[in-house]
Amino acid sequence: MIRLALLRHGPTDWNAGRRLQGRADIPLSDAGRAAVARRTVPADLAGFGWLTSPLARARQTAQALGVAAEPEPALIEMDYGSWEGMTLAEARARDPDALANEARGLDFTPPGGESPRAVQGRLVGLGVRLLAARRDTAAVTHKGVIRAALALATGWDMTGKPPVRLDWTAAHLFRLDADGHWSLERPNIPLEPPA
Repeated sequence: MIRLALLRHGPTDWNAGRRLQGRADIPLSDAGRAAVARRTVPADLAGFGWLTSPLARARQTAQALGVAAEPEPALIEMDYGSWEGMTLAEARARDPDALANEARGLDFTPPGGESPRAVQGRLVGLGVRLLAARRDTAAVTHKGVIRAALALATGWDMTGKPPVRLDWTAAHLFRLDADGHWSLERPNIPLEPPA
C-alpha cells in the first residue's frame, strides 16, 4: 500500500478567463505566483517523494512550494484537443454536439482530445510504478487529472455532481492498495495557513 497526494497547480491567466488549458503550456499568472507563495507543504506529506506534471504551471507551483519534483508525463492535463484556449461557452457554440458529448461522463472526448477514462489509464499505469517503488508520493498536477483520480477512487462516472467537493487550493490524499485499487483517504488537506 502507498499513499498518493495530488494537488492542483496555482492560477493562470487562462484560469481567470475560464479558458480550457489542457496541454497548452500556460505559466502561472502574477496572481497565481502570489497565491502559491502563501502555500506550504502540510506535515501530512512529510517524507513523500514529489512528482510534477511537465507543464510550466505545475513545475512553477512545485518550485514555489520548495519541493524537488521530478517531471512525470502521466500527470499532464487532459488533452482538450481543438477546444483548448476556448471557454466552455465558446466550445458549445462552435460544436452543436458538445453538450451531448459532455453528458458521456468518463467517455467525454473533446474533438481531437482525450477522455477522462484515458486519463485514468495513465493514472493506473503510474500507480503500478509507484506501488513497485513502495514510496508515498505527492504530485502537482491539474484539475482534470485530479477529477479522473477521484472517479477512479470512488466509482463516480463523472456524470452529475462529484461525490466529494474538492478544494482546488488543497491536497487530496489517495490510497493505492497492493492490488492497485484506488481509494480516497483524505480530501482537502489545507496548503494555506488559516486566515
